[in-house]
Amino acid sequence: MLGLAAFLAIFIGTAVGLLGGGGSILTTPLLIYVMGFDPKQAIAASLFVVAVTSAFGLIHHARAKRVRWKTGLIFGGAGMVGAFTGGQIGSRLPASVLLAAFAVMMAATAIAMVRGRKQVTGQAHKGLPIFRILLDGFVVGLVTGLVGAGGGFLVVPALVLLGGLPMQMAVGTSLLVVMMKSTAGFLGYILDFGGPTLVSINPSTEFNWPVTLTVTAFAIVGSFMGAVLSGRIHPDRLRKAFGYFVLAMAAFILIQEIGGSILEFAQGSTLQALETVAGIVVLLVAIIVLIRWPAKVPVGDFDRTGAAGDDRDSSSTPSARSNQAPS
Repeated sequence: MLGLAAFLAIFIGTAVGLLGGGGSILTTPLLIYVMGFDPKQAIAASLFVVAVTSAFGLIHHARAKRVRWKTGLIFGGAGMVGAFTGGQIGSRLPASVLLAAFAVMMAATAIAMVRGRKQVTGQAHKGLPIFRILLDGFVVGLVTGLVGAGGGFLVVPALVLLGGLPMQMAVGTSLLVVMMKSTAGFLGYILDFGGPTLVSINPSTEFNWPVTLTVTAFAIVGSFMGAVLSGRIHPDRLRKAFGYFVLAMAAFILIQEIGGSILEFAQGSTLQALETVAGIVVLLVAIIVLIRWPAKVPVGDFDRTGAAGDDRDSSSTPSARSNQAPS
């Protein structure tokens, strides 16, 4: 099982390096269903894995000058506050509630990835909308800390929209934000306040460190692979394929958690069986409609790395060069 987990961890790291997120969404199910972790232990361990993996993936993007440090530190600082708060709350909730919320977050993230976004040329901001960045950072951090998911795929579009960053710059910067938020969420889960020692390790979130470190090591290898491949693979196709995979994983987790209760209800009577079938059909139709409904909110150009919003990148594009006055 550990060999399978190591192999899957490479895939997780590659997703983080390529897309600036997706780590926790894949790591938590891996630790629960492959390695037998308790849900709270898996969420805490996945936050650790993603924090370390993002830090290593950040190195490559930073060397390639694809990190906007000021924007990332502001967004990440607010995210750390939210993530630590979410971790403290999540460590006290029932495991079944956490898994159900995690599956819903997976489904929402997957649908957003599959739908895609309208491609427009990103516009540079005269000044950063600090309040919006702080608010969005806190909310995204709270979600990340609470269920251990929803980090990178919420951060990247926020950086494009609020920070005016082109896609590749947003992916690189999101690794800084994800690293900061995941670290704070991890501490929020494992630390317990109160009692004779004031601060202690939460016994409900202690996990198997050898397994976690092994998964982390192979995820780091994958993150380097993903960072190297970043910019060479069409991001929209990659997001859609990844989104369908995450949607299937969300369905699997929901079936595991509430499938038995639904089946028991359906067996109660013919009417209850019809209600169950109707509910499933409505849910499937709603998912299909959401996926096929075209996104109307322009959040940046996801294909052109030289979109406005980064002076260095924009000056390297043909259009920018044609507009420059000759020296």
